[in-house]
Amino acid sequence: MLAYLQGLSLGLAYVAPIGVQNLFVINAGLSQPRAAAYRTALIVIFFDVTLALAGFFGIGALIEHSELIRKGVLLAGSLVVMYMGLRLMLSREVAGPAINVNIPLMKTIGMACVVTWFNPQAIIDVSLLLGSFRVALPPEESGLFLWGVVCASCLWFLSLTTISSLFKNRFTPRLLRIINLVCGLVIFFYGVKLGWSFVELWQSAF
Repeated sequence: MLAYLQGLSLGLAYVAPIGVQNLFVINAGLSQPRAAAYRTALIVIFFDVTLALAGFFGIGALIEHSELIRKGVLLAGSLVVMYMGLRLMLSREVAGPAINVNIPLMKTIGMACVVTWFNPQAIIDVSLLLGSFRVALPPEESGLFLWGVVCASCLWFLSLTTISSLFKNRFTPRLLRIINLVCGLVIFFYGVKLGWSFVELWQSAF
């Protein structure tokens, strides 16, 4: 259960920072009928989960076969994750430009794919984040951790759609800034935890 809660909290922390993907879902909730907005959210969830699976299994499967790569990914992952957290905490900017979401289904699918998969920095961050945690977790807990990440994606985007539909006039830059600050703190904490796992792995070699 602890592994599931770790996956859930980490999943919420990495998916919640306000960017193009979340802005796409928010704008759908603000401008589309509720049924269409939920359809958009489900499409985004699909692409977000596939990205998480690719990051978790791709990097994780590779580093399991090499102790050197394992240490390198843990070290690099901890530094990148801590940097991500600090960047969110210190940044004063949130995404601002609106995205046109009043589009047909196939264009919605295409846009959801683009905002999720065509962001090289997001792919690198997610791969290092989830791949590093696959190294740090015992094999029997990996499934629960991943399930927590998947549930986080579903919970976040469906909640975001519901809230943006119900409270269309309540999303202010200050609120988005608070979300980024909280998520930055959580992500930085997990980066420190990964760094400690690297230290323990390094010490076990001597």
